[in-house]
Amino acid sequence: MTWRMFCGTVLLPDGELADGAVLVENSRIAAVAPREILMPQAEAREAQLIEVPPGGYIAPGFVDLHVHGGAGADFMDGTAEAFRTVLAAHTRHGTTSCLPTTTVARHEQILAVLELGRQFKAAGIKAAIEGYGDEPPIARVLGTHFYGPYFHPDARGCHPAGPLRPPVAEEFEAYLEYSDAIVTATVAPELPGAEAFAKACRQRGIRLNAGHSQATFAQVEAAIGWGLAHVDHLFCAMSDKSKLRARQPWPMQGGLLEATLYFDELTTEVIADGRHLAPDLLRLALKIKGHQRLALCTDCSRALDMSEGEYLFGPLDGGEPFRHEQGVGLMPDGSALASSAQGMDHMVRTFMAATGCPVWMAVAMASITPARIAGVEGQVGSLEAGKLADLLVLDKNLHVQAVYIAGQACAAEQA
Repeated sequence: MTWRMFCGTVLLPDGELADGAVLVENSRIAAVAPREILMPQAEAREAQLIEVPPGGYIAPGFVDLHVHGGAGADFMDGTAEAFRTVLAAHTRHGTTSCLPTTTVARHEQILAVLELGRQFKAAGIKAAIEGYGDEPPIARVLGTHFYGPYFHPDARGCHPAGPLRPPVAEEFEAYLEYSDAIVTATVAPELPGAEAFAKACRQRGIRLNAGHSQATFAQVEAAIGWGLAHVDHLFCAMSDKSKLRARQPWPMQGGLLEATLYFDELTTEVIADGRHLAPDLLRLALKIKGHQRLALCTDCSRALDMSEGEYLFGPLDGGEPFRHEQGVGLMPDGSALASSAQGMDHMVRTFMAATGCPVWMAVAMASITPARIAGVEGQVGSLEAGKLADLLVLDKNLHVQAVYIAGQACAAEQA
């Protein structure tokens, strides 16, 4: 039996615990309390004491709802090696759980990634119970985020145009055979067949997202009735009153953007990399949605931790070319952004600087809020007794110093 006690300022879902401690027994959190209260228990169990750097923090591991790649690999490469490469890269940036996110691609390519997602999810569950052995852990796969090909062509963003298509039962039933390993699924609600796809997802317990959409406010409202609960990357690749005015000049009507801000039942996410959204939009999103309904995501490509240059978004066979430049992905002609190239630690620092929110709130938006959106808040997302011991040691500037998954140190700390 292994006992550890982390000592320092503990970041909780609703504040900070100065001079606090997190006591960990094997893979689970045993207690969170002031240091002086837990010290006798730690001493009695001969627990290893881990002190955070001066001014630093003990934080929950980050949970990423929307991530495509890193370190030169993309989940859509469709190999176990690519999965491990991406997961290890994001672990170094503090992500301990994530939803590998598909892209617009051919049918068989998507099926291959869903199969790998199922395998990696099962491996993560087994490791949390039995331990990781001599292998340092990497970010846990909670399941996949089925994302594309059911997008509106005018809102495809950096996704390949060729494989775009509306949902039809003959195809999506094959995807939903993986419902045990699909956590969320995205559809543009205005597409023909979207309602049938949405209801099929909800019948199988899959959470429904809207994204890459030209939907009107009324179409989004209807989709809420089908089970729509979350909207992908707020402000990006979505309809608003200005875009819809080109189709109907009067009366002006709201789109997915306005509906997301209006409906309290919709959660959403932002890419806080400092390139996609200006500080004013991040402040607006926080003011309207609040930190419990607004998550941080990376939407990160294979360019994470890579040099500037040319890359592919999505599968190596059929992906969309983009340029990694100035810390972000750009379409080849420079006319639009193409996914991010940053990890979750960067998103937390940037969001905090842009909005002036307290550190605990920015971290909560990268941990307990996305965990709740994914329906896994009972296991991960916060430092609470009984949950998996996914912890980060952060310095005073919120740079990752150490990562623990299910109580076991990751390679990032051991290097």
